[in-house]
Amino acid sequence: MRTRFILIQTSHAGNVGAAARAMKTMGFDDLVLVTPRWANVLRREETIQRASGALDVLNNARIVETLDEALDGITHLCATAMVPRDFGPPTRTPREHLEPLAKEGDQHVAFLFGSERFGMRNEDVYRCNVALTIPTDPNFGSLNLGAAIQVIAYEWRLALGGYAVRDATAPVEAADAKAVAGMLDHWERSLVDVGFLDPQAPKKLMPRLQQLFNRAQPTPEEIHILRGIAKAMADAAKGPQGPRNG
Repeated sequence: MRTRFILIQTSHAGNVGAAARAMKTMGFDDLVLVTPRWANVLRREETIQRASGALDVLNNARIVETLDEALDGITHLCATAMVPRDFGPPTRTPREHLEPLAKEGDQHVAFLFGSERFGMRNEDVYRCNVALTIPTDPNFGSLNLGAAIQVIAYEWRLALGGYAVRDATAPVEAADAKAVAGMLDHWERSLVDVGFLDPQAPKKLMPRLQQLFNRAQPTPEEIHILRGIAKAMADAAKGPQGPRNG
């Protein structure tokens, strides 16, 4: 699914950089600017700084004079407008519209963003298949342009299948049944030593501990720690003259 982000009459260079960064984090790189305020906006220092390394997106970006040029090849156009327009396209949330759109097959989709000061003209919204509105607090719906692009880019990437989340924690292997049984036997002796368990009336303490550790699936290192605790309990039960752990 090909994707383009189109910014109309962007007035702040930093927002162009923020747009490039937002797009790159979601794996998109087709950026078109329609008559931005600065003719050299793609090379301005503020743009580059706000891009935070997304220089490939800026290098690939194009500046055009008309929206018609920006829409070349587009088959599905999405406006981004907070206020519904009379006689305009249907207004939907990004997730409501983008999830089914992603299943339609090979489309060339564009997301259209208006200027920071004036938003989108009615004439431009009317050309779109849908007007996407981000559900925000009704009492404060103002979104920075870069933030709005990030939300739309995220929702579109999510609709396209997203990216796998990398788990930074290494997989841990649980201790085997023999190690757990040995630890529980050690604990049983130590609990008797400290007077917590009556060997003549053990009731259900040990079976319950067995179930607890079965659910917990302790690692070999954790078994070692638990056996160290059992040893410390047994040593303490022998009094100050008995052997001490460590």
